[in-house]
Amino acid sequence: MDNLTHSLVGWALAETGLKNRTRKGLVACVLAANMPDIDVFFGWVPWAPLAMHRGFTHGLVGGVLVMPLMLAGLLWLLDRWQAARGRIDDGALPMHFGWLVTLCYLGALTHPLLDLQNVYAVQLMSPLSDRWFHTDGLFIVSPWLLAVLGLGIWMARRKRNGVPTLAALAIAFVFILINIGISRMAGDALRMSAPYPAPDRVFASPEPLLFWRRDMLWRQHGIIGRAQYDPLRSLKAVYDHQPPLPDKMADPLVRRATIATHDVRDFLAWSQMPFAMIEQRQCIARVTFGDARFAAPAMRENFNASAMIVLSKAECAAATVSNH
Repeated sequence: MDNLTHSLVGWALAETGLKNRTRKGLVACVLAANMPDIDVFFGWVPWAPLAMHRGFTHGLVGGVLVMPLMLAGLLWLLDRWQAARGRIDDGALPMHFGWLVTLCYLGALTHPLLDLQNVYAVQLMSPLSDRWFHTDGLFIVSPWLLAVLGLGIWMARRKRNGVPTLAALAIAFVFILINIGISRMAGDALRMSAPYPAPDRVFASPEPLLFWRRDMLWRQHGIIGRAQYDPLRSLKAVYDHQPPLPDKMADPLVRRATIATHDVRDFLAWSQMPFAMIEQRQCIARVTFGDARFAAPAMRENFNASAMIVLSKAECAAATVSNH
């Protein structure tokens, strides 16, 4: 999810009354809710941060068990530094390190749970496993969620009690559960619709405003399909099938390109619905990898990696013959 949503969830948690448990309670909740995204600063090459994003820092080991304690320690040291210099007001809340740790853990837990909801997915078991998990419950920026959380926080601060934020968090939770259910229905409808696919991977991406609609994307035997689902139109069928796209990942030339450069390896480590395009000129081929989740024209140029492959004499001769 976007960092505004993560921040509002952390803020809403704090406004339930948790921020009054210890000094820096609000800061702990908001920072912890955003903390796992520190992984975007790792690495220097273009695709390394993306390849590592939503991995270790978003998993149950790094993001939920290890990093909250580190954040609590840093906030406690900051508080000690401020206190030593007389920068803590006399009427400020006392510092309770136990509560500070608890709030950091609560805030951090919300991050992978939210990121789990969209098709970008998250490696929950990293570093024990590189498997990606997703529930397809939310678009990466949900205006409905932003509105509910923002309203709850505003009302809580105005009324000076935590009931509105508790209600907002409960509504957000129910909203996510409903959307997960719609995505499950969309997957079932896909399998019940001609040509009755049996896909090995399915993504059901919600729309941002019309949240009940799904952009269906699936892969079966090296073929990528796309369609639409709207439960208000039909509960048990998808529609608007797009022409199938061969992913070409089994092509020998593409297989050579998958390990040709660091950028390509990093991209494929992140990509979950990869496909390849081959441009061949004489004895050199350019293989460009994309991800079908982000194949729209507005995103395609920023979500790809390519490698140049020199053809063998036999491949070059075959290519020359085919071109003539």
